[in-house]
Amino acid sequence: MDTNCQINRTHDRYVKAMSEISKIIFNRLYNFLLHYDIIFKFTPVGRRLLELSKILHQYTDQIIQERKKSLKTERKQGNTQKKYQDFLDIVLSAQDENGNNFSDTDLRSEVNSFLVTGQDTVGGSISWILYHLAQNPEHQERCREEIRGVLGDGSSITWDQLREMSYATMCIKESLRLMPTAFSVSRELSKPITFPDGRSLPAGITVVLSIWGLHHNPAVWENPKVFDPLRFSPENCNQRHSHSFLPFSAGPRNCVGQQFAIMELKVAVALILLCFQLTPDPTRPLSVVPQVVLRSKNGVHLYLKKLS
Repeated sequence: MDTNCQINRTHDRYVKAMSEISKIIFNRLYNFLLHYDIIFKFTPVGRRLLELSKILHQYTDQIIQERKKSLKTERKQGNTQKKYQDFLDIVLSAQDENGNNFSDTDLRSEVNSFLVTGQDTVGGSISWILYHLAQNPEHQERCREEIRGVLGDGSSITWDQLREMSYATMCIKESLRLMPTAFSVSRELSKPITFPDGRSLPAGITVVLSIWGLHHNPAVWENPKVFDPLRFSPENCNQRHSHSFLPFSAGPRNCVGQQFAIMELKVAVALILLCFQLTPDPTRPLSVVPQVVLRSKNGVHLYLKKLS
């Protein structure tokens, strides 16, 4: 989509607006009165949410219109065969079961979902992974050795090489366990459920699962506060319930981009560890704040020393 908030201030406005929306949504979840739209829309935060939404919509509308114009030009020139189609190409050419194309509102929703889930969650995960590796130099060095053995100087990276990075994958998963970017998930029950202790919940109720609580539950994870990548060795994984680790949720409504996200994290970690040694900044401890995406209130501060 050709976005770069470091050189284009319009892109930066989108990121900042999304961050503020995240705070508003989270605060609304924990204020019962604000659950009612009729009340929420007349509050200062409700009006602010509308203002921020306009920023998001203006930006995504611009992306959509520019791509439509580009595709129209390509068709006129007879250049319809691209080497690959990206997300927006596929959505623009998609049709529903009646043969109708997506409306602009539908397109906007898809683009916003893609930008938010692809930027905020992955960016946050990279920060947490680097933080944990800086805090645990022995695991950082073992990761670096594996990456050097697989990638060499990192001048080119293939999918097969990424799959060979088993220890780096374990470190990434352990970081996602300790700091899941989506710290909770909600689902509406499609049918009644009864728990082993006899308590039950009716169909139609919304259930909120604390992924943070699950990942830090000592009944599920021994010494849950300790960073231990070997928890995710094949033999240890086989001894746990398949739903004890849910950084991307699970079931039919899990994160559709989870495999791609893991690959992104591997590439980022590999290229950074090949170039830099990471150490923590003891003068700036973390201040974790739960929002829609888990983040640190004062940022994640590390020292990077260039490797020779």
